[in-house]
Amino acid sequence: MNLRLLILIFSLLFGAVVVRAQQTSVTIAAVNNPDMLELKKLSAKFLEQHPEISLNWVIVEENILRQRVTTDVSTGSGQFDLVFIGLYEAPIFAKRKWLQPIGEVSSEYELDDVFKSLRDGLSYDGKLYALPFYGESSYLMYRKDLFEQKGLKMPEQPTYEDIAKFAAALNDKEHGFFGLALRGQPGWGENMATVDTMANSFGATWFDLDWHPTLNTVAWKNALSFYADLVKKYGPPGVTANGFNENLTLFSAGKAAMWIDATVAGGILENPKQSQVVGKVGYAPAPIAVTPNGSHWLWSWAFAIPEQAKNAEGARKFAEWATSKQYIQLVANDLGWASVPPGTRKSTYDNPEYQKAAPFAQATLKAMETADPTNPCIKKVPYNGITFVGIPEFQSLGTSVGQNVAGMIAGKTSIEETMKLNQTSAERTMKQAGYLK
Repeated sequence: MNLRLLILIFSLLFGAVVVRAQQTSVTIAAVNNPDMLELKKLSAKFLEQHPEISLNWVIVEENILRQRVTTDVSTGSGQFDLVFIGLYEAPIFAKRKWLQPIGEVSSEYELDDVFKSLRDGLSYDGKLYALPFYGESSYLMYRKDLFEQKGLKMPEQPTYEDIAKFAAALNDKEHGFFGLALRGQPGWGENMATVDTMANSFGATWFDLDWHPTLNTVAWKNALSFYADLVKKYGPPGVTANGFNENLTLFSAGKAAMWIDATVAGGILENPKQSQVVGKVGYAPAPIAVTPNGSHWLWSWAFAIPEQAKNAEGARKFAEWATSKQYIQLVANDLGWASVPPGTRKSTYDNPEYQKAAPFAQATLKAMETADPTNPCIKKVPYNGITFVGIPEFQSLGTSVGQNVAGMIAGKTSIEETMKLNQTSAERTMKQAGYLK
């Protein structure tokens, strides 16, 4: 064989070995939803710019993600280099020194373009600990074509009484069509995201100003009763298995008249590749009962770097790329402007192309701007958070209460028994944690 050819082959093989040897892996723990799957797909663009990095994805359902991430960062096992967390975890994890500060980002990133409410919620002691991938509140999505056919009119601010009337008018269970889709899957970020906002609006609280649990009040009974009636009368069977993804599938397939859930759903419902109801959906504020306080949430799924991450540098590069204006443009090019990650940047909402493509844009922005985690209830409370209580113990307590509520919907316990279980669990938790003597 020609000597030059041998040298060339050797050089190519040796060079490939060197590249592989220098390549470092970033392991990412992320939630299973359409926006994240799009990110995984488009991450090939990032790898083209950074051939020295490889990505290892761990994409799981929300409840599992929270368990695995909390275990990883709290034990310092270093299994993940980049984790998906939210406004609940960021300050708590940062206070316990489980996360690395984001530090300086490039000038091209334009950090000031990111909504201040998210930057503040993802910070601790003046330092930013996570970069928001998308931001969201909650609102009511409804089939405006069906409302028109039935002669129904959605108020500017619907109440839960309105929702019950509309659901009754549109419900057709015999033909597999449901008046309303609500979360029922147990978990503090699953069914309790829905139940908490209802409870807040019915005037309930988790604790009084002295941290005494208040889960056995009339306000909680009213909220739980109304929730149970809605899901049993107008929801699909097996509702306790339904979280965001399941209800998204139901509503986007044209099988439900209304859905109260995360504003991020709008981009999927208006994408003809993912939805059968494009152009048929109206977007209204989340319903209220006795107060608007805490009737709609504020949340962000965001990228954070664990303190013991093995490849913090690579993780930081990817997090900055995935939450940048350039990434938003990539999604717009691939799926259309309606499907870009919402709720993070002012520039997105100032963009005429987004305004034209996203009929839900202004409803999302208004919901996010009016959600106030510092004043979530009609009464004064000692905690921040709308769908959560901003203390470390809530992750376990909220999940326990969510399981009790799911048991109630499944017919295992009455409302009164459920409230007693919830109150007892909260009292035990707060005593063990030292809040109560």
